[in-house]
Amino acid sequence: MSDRVAMIRERLESQLQPDELEIVDESHLHVGHPGAKDGRGHFRVRIVSDVFAGLPRLARHRRVYAAVGELMQTDIHALNIEALAKNDV
Repeated sequence: MSDRVAMIRERLESQLQPDELEIVDESHLHVGHPGAKDGRGHFRVRIVSDVFAGLPRLARHRRVYAAVGELMQTDIHALNIEALAKNDV
């Protein structure tokens, strides 16, 4: 597991207490992408957590972005998010 995946996992687990969490580093699929020239990565996240219950999609994504915080400026270029509550699964 990459250091970046570990950092993302740590933040999402501590802030959102997920029942399920899958993080995939897809950076290798974006080599040469103009937006990734600064070395930040592309990641796909599937997270299932009770904190998303009753929230619309945009609010769920905002919770994920808040949890990863400054990693969006330093380590993450793109984040593909699937955020679900347990009753959505």
